Amino acid sequence: MAAHQKKAARSRATLIFTDESGFLLLPLVRRTLAVQGHTPVLSHRARHRDKVSVAAALTLSPAQGHVSLYYQTYPNEYVTGAVYATFLRANVLRRLPSCRPAVLIHDRGSMHKGDHMRALCVERPKLCVNPLPPYAPELNPVEQLWNFEKDKELSNFVPQDVRQLNATVDGRLRDVRHDQPRLRSFFAATPLPWEGLTVFF
Repeated sequence: MAAHQKKAARSRATLIFTDESGFLLLPLVRRTLAVQGHTPVLSHRARHRDKVSVAAALTLSPAQGHVSLYYQTYPNEYVTGAVYATFLRANVLRRLPSCRPAVLIHDRGSMHKGDHMRALCVERPKLCVNPLPPYAPELNPVEQLWNFEKDKELSNFVPQDVRQLNATVDGRLRDVRHDQPRLRSFFAATPLPWEGLTVFF
């Protein structure tokens, strides 16, 4: 990973970290404050398959030190290889100059492989794809985004239906997208070395 970062810094390439996650109607219960003797009750209508899938990308410019968040929600859908490639093409890569190199870093999930990704790499010859080591989610700053949203922002939240859940997740991600210190904290929380980049965490 350190070698990829140094290569990105030398070539002034944009680093792109991606990941996918699911938000469920079932609330994530965490300790909270309440009036003594009145234990909070969370009533939900969750069904097994009700969820909102989200694909997200955190990009880092080694030259400018700017972090950006791109995301797309998929109510009651799964992020397949075709969906993932479309997300990258429409939500991330189209916002980056095609003439500039970019380094894409993601895990070894099945949606990150196959014909759709190969076609995308042909379209963007300056896109360099690198998989994370197996079983190393702590290296991906997008995992810190999921932890922040689920464990902090949306803990004890009980949506009425998938539509409300989708709107709430979208709103929370839209808010954090404009919070540069928070976005930087996701990178700083990983054990990856950032000394070679022009970024001040």
